[in-house]
Amino acid sequence: MGIRRRLTKQIMLGDVPVGGCAPISVQTMTKTDTRDVNATVSQIHELEELGCDIIRVAVPDEEAAEALKEIKKQISIPLVADIHFDYRLALLAIKNGVDGLRINPGNIGNQERVRAVVRAASERGIPIRIGVNSGSLPPDILGKYGRTAAGLVESALSHVKLLEKENYYNIKISVKAPDVAMMIEAYRILADRVEYPLHLGVTEAGGGLSGTIKSAIGIGTLLAEGIGDTIRVSLTGPPHEEVKAGLEILRILGLRPGGVDLISCPTCGRCRIDLMSIAREVERRLPPTRHDLKVAVMGCTVNGPGEAREADVGIAGGKGCGLLFKKGKLVRKVPEEELVDALITEIDKILEERENNNAGNSSADTDTSRSSG
Repeated sequence: MGIRRRLTKQIMLGDVPVGGCAPISVQTMTKTDTRDVNATVSQIHELEELGCDIIRVAVPDEEAAEALKEIKKQISIPLVADIHFDYRLALLAIKNGVDGLRINPGNIGNQERVRAVVRAASERGIPIRIGVNSGSLPPDILGKYGRTAAGLVESALSHVKLLEKENYYNIKISVKAPDVAMMIEAYRILADRVEYPLHLGVTEAGGGLSGTIKSAIGIGTLLAEGIGDTIRVSLTGPPHEEVKAGLEILRILGLRPGGVDLISCPTCGRCRIDLMSIAREVERRLPPTRHDLKVAVMGCTVNGPGEAREADVGIAGGKGCGLLFKKGKLVRKVPEEELVDALITEIDKILEERENNNAGNSSADTDTSRSSG
């Protein structure tokens, strides 16, 4: 039985729906200088190829806000402007074609400034994300609640009220913290109090293994409970690592079809090849795909052939060599140094066949609809 998701209000970021019954989207933030249009667009294109659904860029000044116009022209996924304090940058970002804003209305000045941003966003159908972090709670919230989950939620709701006061409801919310338990509790409380879509993330999670595990636990726990409509894995590292981790979290929970399911054994004294290096190399070279594909990388013949038999393609190690299997059938014996290349070649062939089959089916469907029209 699949995960039963919490039903939320649906908003649109460009052509990507967030909330309601829409698929959970994966987003990240560029780590280039937004004023450098070429570098920023190049990074976004790489992330688009990986399967990123929404991209956010920092807008620290007017030059960055002006760059948004050219960036938007050259990319295909929705563009969100991340803005702090200066409402004029929000207005300029809207003028230059962004699909969404991340700005906390309580931090941009009086209600007149909030009204100006809301009016401009409403005219263009642009949603606003209220993004509250535990490290930047205002003094009144800290005084009343401390740095707690309750404080995170109350801070977010105070910003929401400023937008609702202007009859603006095109909102999504995040309540992030580096403390995973606090983050989980905050989202649970918030999910009981609002119907707005929720953007999940563990802020300042760190990098590498630790940051990925923190994010997987925090985001994964909530998604398994049906909470969350869009996610960002925040890592100290290249943004493609964030996207890959986010996609993998969704795939493992059965919330996003497609992608490669890589199974590999932990190895033991029976293993006679360098399986750890092989598995790392295979994982690094796996191509992004919208097709479901199961790949097995096994160290010996005890579990190897059985697991490989269940996989679309796989290898099982021997002494200085490996057996390449495809759909349970032996393809050939391969020297250890050629195993990764052989496996990746077979994976590419399978994916190419599936793409060709899909293209053929689409053409057939089109011909049928024309003949019956």
